[in-house]
Amino acid sequence: HKQRLTNRQIHRMVQDAGYDIGQTVLGMHLRQKREAKAHEAFVRQEYEYGQRLEYDFGEVKLVIAGQRQTLHMAVLSSPKAQFRWAYLYKNQKKEVFLDSHVRFFEMAGGVYEEIVYDNMRNVVTRFIGKNEKQLNPDLLKMSLYYGFQINVTNCYRGNEKGYVESSVKALRNQVFALRYRFDSVEEAEQYLADELVRINAGSLFPEEQTRLKPYRPRLELAQLSEQKVDKYSFVRVDNNFYSVPEYLVGRKVLVKAYAAEIVVYSSGNKVCSHQKKEGFRQMSVQIHYYLDTLQRKPNALKNSVALKSQNELKTVFDRHFTGREREFIAILKEHAGMNAAELVPLLLQATSPYTAEADASIEEHVTTQTRSQLRELSKLFLIQGGRDCAH
Repeated sequence: HKQRLTNRQIHRMVQDAGYDIGQTVLGMHLRQKREAKAHEAFVRQEYEYGQRLEYDFGEVKLVIAGQRQTLHMAVLSSPKAQFRWAYLYKNQKKEVFLDSHVRFFEMAGGVYEEIVYDNMRNVVTRFIGKNEKQLNPDLLKMSLYYGFQINVTNCYRGNEKGYVESSVKALRNQVFALRYRFDSVEEAEQYLADELVRINAGSLFPEEQTRLKPYRPRLELAQLSEQKVDKYSFVRVDNNFYSVPEYLVGRKVLVKAYAAEIVVYSSGNKVCSHQKKEGFRQMSVQIHYYLDTLQRKPNALKNSVALKSQNELKTVFDRHFTGREREFIAILKEHAGMNAAELVPLLLQATSPYTAEADASIEEHVTTQTRSQLRELSKLFLIQGGRDCAH
């Protein structure tokens, strides 16, 4: 928040500095200074199609799977076309910043002449003197590849990219004010995309697209690393862990880390991918990568991270397959290409004979108990009735 000195505090500082001036007179000068600043004149701007794109980040508060989360919305706006577009991310890191540009250029089918930014860390790495700025080298490389100019506003001058400033507020209100609960981040992203199509229905973006600079093939943004797969069949990216097929243990693989995805290659072939994890020492585990080992060591299944990371499968296993580990593993191997949601019905179907026997046993037990209770109640009524007659 902003901390401002009061007139009284300023007056005390002036007196301490040796100046003799009354608080009332000083207050008049301060008021005139503030009013002069408040009435600063601005020069109205007008742009051509394809000339200017404005960029900014804004936060949105959502409830994802019952948990409150703060997501970050990368907003790109064209003042000429009255067009606003946005992408949701879990942070504002450099990878996300660059990714939003690549996605937008691909969606637009072309590139603007200049993009306007404020002095965010992803744009300005450091200030040199009063007015000179050192730009982020990765942004410079991107601008050279796509052919756009970088325009950085003066410090604390949000009005210099005023359209995107208002766009952040407008999209946050129009899209997420009424609906803010989602089952997943992916659902929220799809909802945002659908709403943006509706909001921009009356924009001049189709006209502007014909004036954009030619689109270039998608810029590769992945951070590359060569890693040796550890004994748990994991690779590590930013202190988080991702499982790979077990036959790769001890081998070297190529890992591509994108803004939202991790992709692993072996001998030039893609072997697996994961959604990128946030946080520290988080794990993304696929149980299918461990089935050969589990088939040899079925007793390791119950407490394995691979099973515990799949909530739906863990629930079915605990309820129906305790002591039947080999059968559970065999079903997963037979349907190795299926996800958890597809596997659950097959697993439950395999348990139906056991479930039917259990249900029949329970029903028989309940019936026996009910009959016994009815006999006891009948005896009580007979005894009570005899007493009533005696009276």
